Amino acid sequence: MGRPATKPKKLKDGYYIEIRNKGAKSGIKLYSSTEDQMNRTIKTYERSKEVVILGESKNGKFINSEEFHVVD
Repeated sequence: MGRPATKPKKLKDGYYIEIRNKGAKSGIKLYSSTEDQMNRTIKTYERSKEVVILGESKNGKFINSEEFHVVD
């Protein structure tokens, strides 16, 4: 069976948002390669979910570490 991985996954270069149910503490991260795609994804989910913009990732780290909440 082996041991579970302890090293965190490397993030792809691109834009990340987190989608969660309203009032929830955690959600899922969604990846978009361009900012335009990220904005389209936000429009899709903003009516029914809470959207948190995590920012742009380069070399496995977030460039702008501020979190922006988009709530309906």
